[in-house]
Amino acid sequence: MDFHAALAIGLPIGLGLAALGVGTGLGNAVSSALEAFGRQPEAMGKIMTLMLLGCAIIETIIFYVLGFIVFPLIGKI
Repeated sequence: MDFHAALAIGLPIGLGLAALGVGTGLGNAVSSALEAFGRQPEAMGKIMTLMLLGCAIIETIIFYVLGFIVFPLIGKI
């Protein structure tokens, strides 16, 4: 297998695994926030703020994958 074939196979698999990890992390974060809303509805503002901040940080993983792995190698495939 040459370099170009390995990149053509590895990049989509790597991006898919990163997306799977991000989806799992976001699902766990939202699930935990909804459970906390059910237990303490009066703390909804604080919980929502922290959940949105955590989701934004988790979501940056995909941008790192795109920026540091996929985009520099696009012309090489």
